Order: sequence, then structure tokens, then C-alpha cells
Amino acid sequence: MKKNIWIWNHYATNMIEDKAGRHYWLAENLILNGYNPTIFCASTLHNTDDNIDTEGNMFIQKESENIPFVIVKTPQYSGNGKKRIINMISFYKNLSPTAKEYANKYGKPDVILASSVHPLTLVAGIKIAKKFGIPCICEVRDLWPESIIEFGSLRRNSVIAKLLYQGEKWIYKKADRLIFTVEGGADYIKDQGWDNGNRGPIDISKVHHINNGIDIDAFDYNVGSNVYEDNDLDDPDTFKVVYAGSIRKANNLKLIIDAAKHIKDNGYDKIKVLIFGDGDEKENLQKRCFDERIDNVIFKGKVEKKFVPNILSKANINILNYSNHEIWKYGGSQNKNFEYLASEKPILSTITMGYDIIEKYSAGISLKRQDPKTISEAVISIFSMDEKLYKEMAHNARKAAKDYDFRVLTEKLIDIVESI
Repeated sequence: MKKNIWIWNHYATNMIEDKAGRHYWLAENLILNGYNPTIFCASTLHNTDDNIDTEGNMFIQKESENIPFVIVKTPQYSGNGKKRIINMISFYKNLSPTAKEYANKYGKPDVILASSVHPLTLVAGIKIAKKFGIPCICEVRDLWPESIIEFGSLRRNSVIAKLLYQGEKWIYKKADRLIFTVEGGADYIKDQGWDNGNRGPIDISKVHHINNGIDIDAFDYNVGSNVYEDNDLDDPDTFKVVYAGSIRKANNLKLIIDAAKHIKDNGYDKIKVLIFGDGDEKENLQKRCFDERIDNVIFKGKVEKKFVPNILSKANINILNYSNHEIWKYGGSQNKNFEYLASEKPILSTITMGYDIIEKYSAGISLKRQDPKTISEAVISIFSMDEKLYKEMAHNARKAAKDYDFRVLTEKLIDIVESI
């Protein structure tokens, strides 16, 4: 048994207070299985102005429900500019002295699980694991640079993109095992021509898949204990289409409002779209709804995370909406999807992804075409659905959630750890 597992996630800091999140739940279940995980994260809390004081040290230690955290000193930043890049580089540089000092005090780990979003954490994991003479598992939660190219932030043929691709290939080659949260990770490597079958340097047999998931016990606790009272949400005569998440251009909520307008114009007065969340597009979208009298869309504002399970469980449909990009062919790993599944309500996704979980489990509808008319027709079809079929779809969603419970996902991780 490789008992001592170091988990490196730059952005895991909020898990200390939230007592939730991918690596928190993996660590929690690793402990139950006899392992000793330690989570290393940055002192800055992403998307906030908070920075944990490391008291003049390279790192400090904290615990959250018996899970040890090592908080690595990093400089403050906001937004996605140069200061964030400096923050990433700082985390990368400070991991090495932190790892050395922590290992001298508590002993070196048996394995490092280095997790993206950004690739520097994976590079640090590979280099430091080599110094310790131990294996490194690289976990890829975002395809860099593919995702930033697909979403228009970087040109594919730019010098920076080419350098990032070379760095990505180096990481995949050097890692002892690779875990992708999207199911099509091996497809991605093959499409790049980096696998052994294409005379590339990467052995596909070391590629594994562990998606994001859900702690069902925690979700169910919040459904019952953190009740969100709302007149529209609690109205038995309203058919509620719920969106919960950010309201930014990337979320493309204009599409949902266009669909809501189409629903209203066709006389389905009982159907309402309830939008929970905040973002820089909210004010513009609210103004449009007011100006055009689209009164079947109601903005509910931002809510605390603990209320989200209860909100989703009161919906009739939970809606997933993404901009359509080629990268989705490799699958999706959005946390929101697993909360939707656990709520035991049908899901409407405005796109069909590769390895589509909603289609696989018949847990709702994934659309092949993304336009307001198609979305509105899908909502109306579920609204008009036979009760038996509706309940079967809802049951299938919950069944899928159980297969992605973190107890199940941790068993997969253990198998990978012990296979090295």
C-alpha cells in the first residue's frame, strides 16, 4: 500500500472552509481506506481578494475535518492578467522548497498526485517526484492549451501555443500515470499524434479516466438541512426550468432567454425559467427581459453553495448551457452536471458532448442543434411528457449520480495508485 499521498492542487484552498470539492472528497475517502493524503494549495483564494497569511514562512499547515492542508505562500492577484501568471509561477517555484522542508519533517510521500488546472503544477510534480525517487500521477482537469485556443484566448499557430503544446506533450510523456477528467483523454492524445501507435512518445496504457462527481451524502444533507424558500420555486402550479451558475458571455444565457421568449409566444404560461447566479452579463440580460416583457425569466441572484442542492431538487428541469466548441467531443467534467444528476430531475443540455453522460443514462435530453427553437421545443416536450416517462428519466439521473459518487471514484484512484 502506498499510504502517503500528496495531492497538489493550486486552487484547493477554498476546500478548507467549504469542506467540499474534488480533492477534499477524494482525501476524505482515501482516509477511510487507510491512506494518509495531504493537500498542497496556494495561499490565495481564487476569485476573491483573500490571501491566507503564511506568517513570514514559505508555508503553513491547517486541518479541515482531519484532512491536512499545506498552504504555500503566493502573491495576491485578481482577474486573468499578468498577476495571475506570476501567482502560478510563484506556486510552482515555492512547491520545491515546501516539499523538501515538509518531507524532512514528516517523511517523503509514496506518490504525488499533481493536478492541473494550469500545467506548472504538473511539471513541479514530475520534477520533485523524480528527486524523491517516487512516482507522479498527473491529473488533467483542463486541456491546456487546447481549451484556451478553442475559447478564443490564444491563436493555434502562435509561438506561445506551440510552446504550450510541446510542454503538454512532455508532461504526458514523463508522468507515470495520467488521469483525465474527460473520458476522451486517450482520444485527444491520439488526435495530436503523440501516442505510441503514431510513433509518438506516450504510452496510451498509462491513460486513465476519473471524472468529477458528487458526494451524495453531503448533497442529500444539504437538500434537507439548507432549505431555500422562494415563491416561484415553491409554487406547485409553476413548471420550473432552473439554471444555476455564472452569468457571463461564455455561459451564453442569451440563448436561454431567446428560448424562454419562444415558449411564452407559444402560450405555455406555466413554464418559468429561474436563473440562480451572478456575473457581468446579468444586468444587460435583466434589462432585455424588462424591455421585451419576457416575464417568464426570473433572475434570482447569487445564492450560497449550501442552498444549491435544495434549489435543484425543487426544479422540474435543470438546464446545462454551453457555447458549442469542438473540444466537447472529448467529453465533459462540469461539477454542475453531477449536482444536477443527484437532484433526481431530468437534465436538458443545449449541446451533446462526446461520451455524453445524459445520453448514456437516459437522464434527460442532449440537443444535437443549439438554437432557441430547438431548446424551447425540448422544454415543452418534457413539460408535456407522460408522468411515468418523466419519473424514469429522473430516476436515471439519480442512478448516474450514484455511479459518480466519490466513494466509487476513490476506488478507481486507489487502483491507479497501487498499479504503479
